[in-house]
Amino acid sequence: MPSDLERAMETLITVFHRYASKESGNKSTLNRRELKLLMETELANFMKSQKDPAAVDKIMRDLDANGDGEVDFEEFVSLVVGLSIACEQIYKMHKQGAGGVKKQ
Repeated sequence: MPSDLERAMETLITVFHRYASKESGNKSTLNRRELKLLMETELANFMKSQKDPAAVDKIMRDLDANGDGEVDFEEFVSLVVGLSIACEQIYKMHKQGAGGVKKQ
């Protein structure tokens, strides 16, 4: 039976490839439309908080480390890592405010 972390990794891979295969191009990368659809569907709360209508374009430019106009899995994972770090920081602040973990 897989662990929570193993299931999380499997989900990350499955979600990426579900959207990477939406259009007829490269099945192992996300183009801009696929990335936008993924973010609007899988990161809906994050997208609702974005005030900048060009947020997806900026994220695409930031993620596309090799400049090929597409986002591969490795580039995509950097988005997930960045968002996870931000969420963990918020989690710690909430725990501190609730009398949980204290600053060291």
